[in-house]
Amino acid sequence: MGNPFSQITPEILELSDLCKANSTIDPALYEKYDVKRGLRDINGKGVLTGLTEISEIISYKTIDGEEHPCEGKLYFRGIDVEEIVEGLTREDRFGFEEVAYLLLFGQLPDARELIRFSGILSYYRSLPTNFVRDIILKAPSQDMMNTLARSVLTMYSYDDYADDISLPNTLRQSLQLLALFPLLAVYGYQAYCHYHDGQSLFIHAPRRELSTAENILHMLRADSQYTPLEAKILDMALILHAEHGGGNNSAFTTHVVTSTGTDTYSAIAAALGALKGPRHGGANIKVAKMFEDMKANIPDWTDESRVADYLNRLLNKEAFDRSGLIYGMGHAVYSLSDPRANVLKKFVESLSREKNRVEEFQLYSLVERLAPEMIKEKYRIYKGVSTNVDFYSGFVYNMLDLPLQLYTPLFAIARIAGWSAHRMEEIANEGKIIRPAYKSVAEIKEYVPLEKR
Repeated sequence: MGNPFSQITPEILELSDLCKANSTIDPALYEKYDVKRGLRDINGKGVLTGLTEISEIISYKTIDGEEHPCEGKLYFRGIDVEEIVEGLTREDRFGFEEVAYLLLFGQLPDARELIRFSGILSYYRSLPTNFVRDIILKAPSQDMMNTLARSVLTMYSYDDYADDISLPNTLRQSLQLLALFPLLAVYGYQAYCHYHDGQSLFIHAPRRELSTAENILHMLRADSQYTPLEAKILDMALILHAEHGGGNNSAFTTHVVTSTGTDTYSAIAAALGALKGPRHGGANIKVAKMFEDMKANIPDWTDESRVADYLNRLLNKEAFDRSGLIYGMGHAVYSLSDPRANVLKKFVESLSREKNRVEEFQLYSLVERLAPEMIKEKYRIYKGVSTNVDFYSGFVYNMLDLPLQLYTPLFAIARIAGWSAHRMEEIANEGKIIRPAYKSVAEIKEYVPLEKR
């Protein structure tokens, strides 16, 4: 029978058909009225809707008035993220907290400022009394993004100044959420595993001296053990996911909801809802599942013809989820390369050696080489096609023994830094409420009394 609360009845199916029949708009009308559907022009380029100083994406260069695709670049507050990663690698230290500081305050911290900032996050890395028992352990959801959103909205009830949207109070709330997201996500996962899968329940308190990446692994694993390489690569993944231009869906959602004057918890919960979607933050799960299907259906992962045949079947909607997509390939903005994918790949190979999974890494590399040309030939793509950050991030998380349910929450743990920066930018500039125009194409009809319908 199942849960009657969740059943789709024949009446609902009938009404759904009615809804579809009266809600489907003729695609030709979008062209007729020059509607920038999805806030993109005919070439897929985003329509300019705002200004930001937080981050910038470069995917083309203008030469003699013409745009030419180029290797992708990502800048955090004007600093190349690849240079940030190179600096952290050279100095052999964790960097997510430093990047969060950069995004929030517009400049890199010096040693004293970084110690003070990390201390603030450590201080805030403690949930209200009984929050775990009363909120997280009750009615655990199978989707950790919903658990995270529910926890964030509940935090409103514990905040004496929840509706104060002054910059100092918003900063205080943002720093608390930045510190607490790892706890909310990991504890939510532990609760679900206990109540739904019958696993032992353990709740490790975070340790003040550990970085965000280290604390995630410490709290998630029963023995709290991890290698330095594991922690450093997770830290790198958090950095690469911390922010990605003001036009990405969840950052734009943050601006839109913040512009109404609402509280921080509502704005961040809305951003979480945006990130949850498989077209946004949930894409790395699709990549991971696609590769599992690929490995199960290709006996020899080094057989280039077999791999190419599988990719061709993907494009022809004959394999995996039959969507016609090779997940992890292509990006709405980048063309020749996604700098985040380039950075991550450098660390993936070393991790695959530590985990004795070099053959899988070689399979990923083979797909990375074959897929772009196949996609361009199949769909006549006007710009370059390359791997995006989701292509390797799912493989990284899998090698770190992170559960699939936490892939998108890990994205959120990182992106709360960018969301918070965008929220404060919207508040600081006192912009108008964001209200784009929609043109009605409905036929004007007269009201008909009930007895005559």
